[in-house]
Amino acid sequence: MIRDQLVTHLKQALMAQNKNRLATLRLMAAALKDKDIAERSKGVTTGIDDTAILQMFQTMIKQRNDSVDMYLKGGREDLAQKEKDEIVVIQEFLPQQMDEAAIKKALKEAALEVGATSPKDMGAVMGLLKARYVGQMDFGVASRLAKEVLAPL
Repeated sequence: MIRDQLVTHLKQALMAQNKNRLATLRLMAAALKDKDIAERSKGVTTGIDDTAILQMFQTMIKQRNDSVDMYLKGGREDLAQKEKDEIVVIQEFLPQQMDEAAIKKALKEAALEVGATSPKDMGAVMGLLKARYVGQMDFGVASRLAKEVLAPL
């Protein structure tokens, strides 16, 4: 369970006195706690599941990538590097990412499964992929590739 892994990594970073890693892990734990609290209003008392945790981590990575771009445009390489370091720690909790060839194959299979006949069906295809490949696929890349795969249909 991802939640248990996070606690283990937190303890290890604390014992190793790795301040930068510890800070990132604490941010992740705080975000997880916030999500758990938000879900209580929906009747979820056990906390969010691993799928939701992976989605949350992917969102955190996306936010940091956006920050890296902004910092680099602003000439703040030091802050960009800090964000990149946080991305590395967060990615440790995600499953192995699919390469472009595997994403294309999954796109073609999903298109067949939902009966996609044109690029207008991209939403249905992407919805299926997001349900199946949480944490394994960069959906920005998948979206770009979906346009290529669905264009000839």
